Amino acid sequence: MPENDGVQDEIDFTSPRGRLATRLRDVIEHRWRAEVQAIGVHGSLAHGDDRDGSDVNLTVVTYRPGAGPRSVLRKVDGVLVDLRVVTGEEGLRQARQLTPRWPLEAERFVTTRGLLDPDGWFARQRDAHLGRLAETRPPEFSGLARHDWQIAAAAHSRAVRLAEWYETDTALVMIAESRLHAALVAGLLTRTYFRNAADAVRRTGLAGADVQELGGVLKEQAGELTARGKPVDGNLALLFE
Repeated sequence: MPENDGVQDEIDFTSPRGRLATRLRDVIEHRWRAEVQAIGVHGSLAHGDDRDGSDVNLTVVTYRPGAGPRSVLRKVDGVLVDLRVVTGEEGLRQARQLTPRWPLEAERFVTTRGLLDPDGWFARQRDAHLGRLAETRPPEFSGLARHDWQIAAAAHSRAVRLAEWYETDTALVMIAESRLHAALVAGLLTRTYFRNAADAVRRTGLAGADVQELGGVLKEQAGELTARGKPVDGNLALLFE
């Protein structure tokens, strides 16, 4: 079972983000009433801890492709709105799919709160995802973790090389990428999901890791992946297994 920060019982509709989410729901429901199956929020609003600087993460579920509003990312009245549109069928398929970014995707599947959900679609999405997790064996998560480890290790190597060339600013970008993917490795190996990338590196203790510390973490992760039957290096024949 994934680790969950918990979702509070009530969304704060009195905050600027809560009021904006309500307005968006009302406009979408009025304009695309026959096309929209459900509307929900996830992220800080769903957790009841949104504050100045928080986004509004809205999911709109439609009955058929191309219906309803379009997916968009933009500011509305100074608040960043991340509006995602998906059909009910595709949304359930995504909930049953595991990817290397699972630690960042699971939050949306299990904590979305319905603003308009007469048929309980978001509960079905949650059940579909949790059901997929229940049937997933450890080697599958280890394989996904190995993918993230390769990205983290490659970014770490580039950071070291760039630092040697005194390309400090560019090296910092590579370190940030390496930290994030190392955090995803940790999340996959422990079946822990995170609210966002910043939460991932903070909760795994990697937010302040320098190049040397990060190298040590990657070495430990490589050892654990090898012990789980997913070595990070090998001969050519292993590439196709």
